[in-house]
Amino acid sequence: MLLAGLVISSCQTSKLITRTTNSTPPSTYTNASSDTLNDGVKPWKEIFTDPNLVMLIDSALSNNQELQVFLQEMTAAKSEVGAKQGEYLPMLGIYGASGFDKVGEYTREGAVEKELNIRENEAFPEPVGDFKLGLKASWEIDIWRKLRNARKSALMNYLGTVEGKNFLVTNLVAEISNNYYELVALDNQYKILQEFLSIQEKVLQIVKLQKKSAKVTELAVQRFQAEVYKNRSLLFEVQQDIVEVESEINRLVGRYPQTVVRTRVPLVQNPSPSIHIGVPAQLIWNRPDVREAEYKLQAAKLDVKSARANFYPRLALGANYGLSSFTASTLLESPASLAYGLAGDLFAPLVNRKAIKANYQQASAKQIARVYEYEQSVMKAFTEVFTQMKALQNISMSLEFKSKQVEVLSSSIKVAEKLYQSARADYVEVLLTQRESLEATMELVETKKIQLQTGVNLYKALGGGWR
Repeated sequence: MLLAGLVISSCQTSKLITRTTNSTPPSTYTNASSDTLNDGVKPWKEIFTDPNLVMLIDSALSNNQELQVFLQEMTAAKSEVGAKQGEYLPMLGIYGASGFDKVGEYTREGAVEKELNIRENEAFPEPVGDFKLGLKASWEIDIWRKLRNARKSALMNYLGTVEGKNFLVTNLVAEISNNYYELVALDNQYKILQEFLSIQEKVLQIVKLQKKSAKVTELAVQRFQAEVYKNRSLLFEVQQDIVEVESEINRLVGRYPQTVVRTRVPLVQNPSPSIHIGVPAQLIWNRPDVREAEYKLQAAKLDVKSARANFYPRLALGANYGLSSFTASTLLESPASLAYGLAGDLFAPLVNRKAIKANYQQASAKQIARVYEYEQSVMKAFTEVFTQMKALQNISMSLEFKSKQVEVLSSSIKVAEKLYQSARADYVEVLLTQRESLEATMELVETKKIQLQTGVNLYKALGGGWR
């Protein structure tokens, strides 16, 4: 029954692995670009050219605490490979021992010692000493490759941690870049608010003068004054947002709060991202999380083989070679004190194999779980690329029309002011035009920021950022 269960479990696992390995992902991106190169293979310094952003990313890769913790975990995983390798290699060590033993005279051992002498006219010492010094070797013959598979499994897990580190670096680069663009966008919005406040305060003074000359009422003054107060309040909100984003960047970089050096060039002057998708197969090879899932799947498969080998007989060899004597003074008298031995040990579990069965079932369940995790990582990779690719296209179109809206509203402010001064428009039209222009300009910066961040996210989805 046990062997039948093992065969069934192995067959189910093999079918699942075959289904995953042979499954072809949807060719969503085959026609997305005429280029066959995936920009995810490019180093991040070729994608991000802003020197301030490059400096922040370099600093983060050296000082980020989360990354440093992961590097130590990689070291531990690498040590595990060496530990597993040592288990199937012969062990050789030096040993030494000493002790005394007193047996009763009316026992078999005592009677023998009383009748025999060590040498002529030299009886056994009482108590009898036991001094040993020599070499001892042991070796478990890895007949079923249990130990070697365990070493390979540890190696696959280590390679998985390497890819996990790469994936962490990818996320770190993307997170810093997105926060950097967020910070620059906030700077731009703060400057826009200041410029609009300057315009609105001038208009407010004009309205106050018109009120003195009875051309407008107090209501007009109050409406313009309220708008000025609202935008002044927004200035402090944006200032707080800047502080929070700067703090987040400093945390990612691994330093205490300080001013983040960034570009002062208007965000809308940044060129639109141009990311080449390449072919779908490149995603599987370039995404660190997909490769990490693949290594873990291979490790789980090897763990199943190691667990299955526990059902089979185990052969171990042992040997010792050295010196042994009753007294320390005669220990070095060779060849009289020379001693050696060689032994073999064969063990096969017959009953009470619940622990072995449980370990095997656990390894089999983990292997199936790793198969689903691999499928999930591949599906996630293609979904993220598809989503970010469509987002970049739509955001770019939205940005084009948003720019036209800002141009129209900017010119309409001047028209509204002239009409108001010539009494052909009331103050409400001027106020609404200013408000719409301010909102549209702020939205334009926000849309441009989203476009740049979408380009970053698409680069990340393609597996870029860890090189």
